[in-house]
Amino acid sequence: MSKECKLKITSRYHEKTLSLEERLRDIGVVKHAFDKDTAIKEAKRCLANNDCESCDLCRYFCPDLCITRSESTGRIEIDYNFCKGCGICAFICPKGAITMLLEK
Repeated sequence: MSKECKLKITSRYHEKTLSLEERLRDIGVVKHAFDKDTAIKEAKRCLANNDCESCDLCRYFCPDLCITRSESTGRIEIDYNFCKGCGICAFICPKGAITMLLEK
């Protein structure tokens, strides 16, 4: 996560929140911190970087265990000879660092 994203997230903790009593007393609409356009802009800014952040989700969800971490470099490696191409890794990757291409 970039420093700018961390600063934005941290600053949101200081916004006014409702106490439990206030929330239970009224079931009115909760005003969101961002309007739709601002939320989209912020999400694109924070998620635009498609570099792998080594979260290991692809490794954990791979049903064939063909995704490993290199002991020498620490980077994710995919054994393409063993991979069935199910696409779970690409679907689960929060950064979009893994993409699926149709073989011809």
